[in-house]
Amino acid sequence: MDFILIERNGAKATVRLNRGKANTLNHQMVQELTAAFKELESDEAVKAVILTGHGEFFSAGLDVLELYDYNEEKMYQFWKDFSIAFETVARFPKLLVCAINGHSPAGGCVFAVGADFRVMAEGKYRIGLNEIPVGIVIPPAIFRMYNFWIGERTAYQYLLQGKLYTAEEGSKIGLIDVVCPLEEVEAKANEIIDNLLKFDTTVWQMSKAIMREDMLTVFDKDFDLTFTPIIKQWWSPGARAAMGALVASLKK
Repeated sequence: MDFILIERNGAKATVRLNRGKANTLNHQMVQELTAAFKELESDEAVKAVILTGHGEFFSAGLDVLELYDYNEEKMYQFWKDFSIAFETVARFPKLLVCAINGHSPAGGCVFAVGADFRVMAEGKYRIGLNEIPVGIVIPPAIFRMYNFWIGERTAYQYLLQGKLYTAEEGSKIGLIDVVCPLEEVEAKANEIIDNLLKFDTTVWQMSKAIMREDMLTVFDKDFDLTFTPIIKQWWSPGARAAMGALVASLKK
């Protein structure tokens, strides 16, 4: 894999996003993320996983610089594979703790909400789903998962605003479980795992599946039925203009 690192340590493994400074998500990276979680799901020695990034970015979200130039066929396949990656993380049967080591807007937040627990660096770093301001429609599965953690009213209003917020603010609404200095994020994630691995892992995994059952039904919807309007909007003049302005600002 070029953009995903898997580090094993006994019963634990770390999946590290490793693409450039900001860990922006392109087509290859989301495919590799799916492959990494499928590999760890089938590895009987691994009982728990930490998902993290590097530097001061968990992930800055979609690589709009690259995605903006995708043609319609490539864009369709990207969204399909992005949806598969998100579903794979959300359905991951083992303990999953997200160590949010810095900024985590948009696509970064999407994968963070798939975890069971989230530890985030304190201070200047921001998390949240700001897709609507940049012209991207929120898929049902993302709303459902976000809603699961922070409540339907808050999720609804935050999504409409494209609100980004600090770890401290995320803790108050229930998204972030532990807030700590950046250098302690992975250690705190390991502490959560070590405490939970004291329990019977079979009981833990079965209970996780039961508690997520209703939430995961959103993934049973037909992809084309759900995403055709979203992909169509991607090519609308208004959305292209908003993303074009974002691309121009990022290039500067």
